[in-house]
Amino acid sequence: MTDSAAQIATVALVGDRSPNVVSHSRVPLLLDALATRDRLVLDAHWIPSEDAEHADAVRGFDAVWVMPGSPYRSEAGVLSAIRTAREEGIPFLGTCGGFQHALLEFARNVCGLPHVAHAENDPDADDFLIEPLACSLAGHEDTVRLEPGSLAHGLLGAERTVERYSCHYGPSRHLGTLRTHGLCFSGHDEDGLPRIAELPGHPFFLASLFQPELYGDGSRPHPMIRGLARAAVGHAARRQPQPR
Repeated sequence: MTDSAAQIATVALVGDRSPNVVSHSRVPLLLDALATRDRLVLDAHWIPSEDAEHADAVRGFDAVWVMPGSPYRSEAGVLSAIRTAREEGIPFLGTCGGFQHALLEFARNVCGLPHVAHAENDPDADDFLIEPLACSLAGHEDTVRLEPGSLAHGLLGAERTVERYSCHYGPSRHLGTLRTHGLCFSGHDEDGLPRIAELPGHPFFLASLFQPELYGDGSRPHPMIRGLARAAVGHAARRQPQPR
């Protein structure tokens, strides 16, 4: 749907596209549903992680969505895309690997922890931010408790939600330092472990360890995905020249 009443924005899908990643195969269905149900048209472009290493790779887009599918071929490219979205106020969503790398980028570039690592990418590192989960969440559903007043709470409209995962890694250390520097963990599992992160003051910066792409059958996009789409359309509208 691209008629004059539809709202259109561009979105960079950052990741290494693969037919073997279920979340990737869901994208066309989700885009169709956003257009037909919400009249939010996202003109989506896949940006391979190596291509995202270029400084301007995601500039000019109305949103950046770092997709699941780690390990990425280029950690540096994914981190560069996240940093651009964070610093330049581009609406951002990171899911699964996108969540992990959003935390990694923030720790290195905001918190002064340049050597923290992701165990999947650098298993011989001395200091990990992201490590193997004690119990793998791959193929599991789990409850997430949402912090009242947070962006995530406002989007989902509930204090609890049950979400689907396909994940073996999660945040472990330095979480207090991330909080001190402004990152908000707005969703936790029943054991109090962080499952959603957001950045107050940013137009839209949200990341989840679970995969909202797997919500339902794809015909009704998850509220977090709808939130990104609305933020992207708002960003596109602000970029348009104003009539004199």
